[in-house]
Amino acid sequence: MEFEGCSCFRQRLVLSTLSVKRVKIPNIRSKDDNLGLRDFEVSFIRLLDKHECNVQRSIGYYLEALLMLAPFVKTPLRAALKGVTNDPTDPSVDLLKVTAIPLMKKFGIDGDGLEIKVLKRGMAPAGGGEVLFTCPVRRSMKPVQLTEPGKIKRIRGTAFSVRVSPQMANRIVDSARSILNKFIPDIYIYTDHMKGASSGKSPGFGLTLVAETVNGTFLGAEVMSTPQGQGDPVLPEDLGRNCAKLLLEEIYRGGCVDSTNQSLALLYMTLGQQDVSKSLLGPLSPYTPRRLCLAQGDRCPIGEGCNRVSPSS
Repeated sequence: MEFEGCSCFRQRLVLSTLSVKRVKIPNIRSKDDNLGLRDFEVSFIRLLDKHECNVQRSIGYYLEALLMLAPFVKTPLRAALKGVTNDPTDPSVDLLKVTAIPLMKKFGIDGDGLEIKVLKRGMAPAGGGEVLFTCPVRRSMKPVQLTEPGKIKRIRGTAFSVRVSPQMANRIVDSARSILNKFIPDIYIYTDHMKGASSGKSPGFGLTLVAETVNGTFLGAEVMSTPQGQGDPVLPEDLGRNCAKLLLEEIYRGGCVDSTNQSLALLYMTLGQQDVSKSLLGPLSPYTPRRLCLAQGDRCPIGEGCNRVSPSS
């Protein structure tokens, strides 16, 4: 198959690996002054060599692809990723831990070997964080019937701060609860303040929230502080309120899979057994249709808006 440009770079390589099909990607940023691959994309290609993640993107950028590949490798995966754990651009390791891991268990990927563990926290831009991801091997995905999200029964979260006052996390919790307490009583938000070598190289703070339903659906949202030296600073109170509103919006969108993990669920369904799987999704995130297009080959749901060149038979 042949594609053009840098769009969906990770997904093209992941699906090429899983389908054992060659892929050609010419004209990467051909119209930019800085042609070709960026450093973080080169770092992704070298990921299997245990290369340290480039700090231009967070560990979540690399971890999303590993979640797609890990169940299908030859031996159980144990990957130590170093770099930025939290930034405003990519899903954080905290969000993937509380939403992607429960989703993987629904497809039969479970056991003590499935875990995302934050060893050190590293904020953008300098990073310094470390994450351990372990995953058992599963040759096939269990078919799922995810059609009834159910009502929200509880909300959990983690407010973290590094290289700033620990009170930042407490202020975030209070502001988030001021909104969420109006809707449900069962709310608990942990505070995480890492110090010393475990706090990375840059200051910052953030909040990750997850709502769990009576049927085992997990819907997540998160907001991070502005990286040091980039843009206007954000107050902890504003951050907490914004994250609470984003979680309410995610709940309003509906579905049995949150917007961050839609493409992961669709990929697992595509690679599953012959039995029919069903999943109820809310409005598709901007990335999901393109990833679905790559998984479906010629049956592109996007049409003329897709920048795919010419798939070969």
